Amino acid sequence: MEKIVARTAGASRGNPGPAAASVSILAEGTVLKEVKISLGNAGDSFAGYYGVMLALQTFIQLYGEKTQEMQFEITLDDEVVKKQLSAELQITEPGLVPMFIEIHNLRVLSFPNLQFIHVRQELNSDARRLVNETLEGK
Repeated sequence: MEKIVARTAGASRGNPGPAAASVSILAEGTVLKEVKISLGNAGDSFAGYYGVMLALQTFIQLYGEKTQEMQFEITLDDEVVKKQLSAELQITEPGLVPMFIEIHNLRVLSFPNLQFIHVRQELNSDARRLVNETLEGK
């Protein structure tokens, strides 16, 4: 089964402050699609969650109902967000709960073969570059 990888990132300047999220979708090492979005004023964790949501929405856009039969991996360099989404750590910011629920529901409906993987920032350079471009207004 082919594995599709999404490298996601989210960041804010000021935490909270101007924030952005991004995703780079890859199949067999080839970039299929890159998406970046400005989020206005938000915190790092919100931006990290939004990056994951962006990945799931992009997967659905690219593959539709086939997502149920495919294998996906989402890499993110925010270990707290990864642990919260994997139910390894409790969510302490009430504002993140609706996004957690939305991600969980999408996962149950469309992504039975989905893994969250924490990586160091240097291994997430595609997504990190996109976030920084957005924060710099590029």
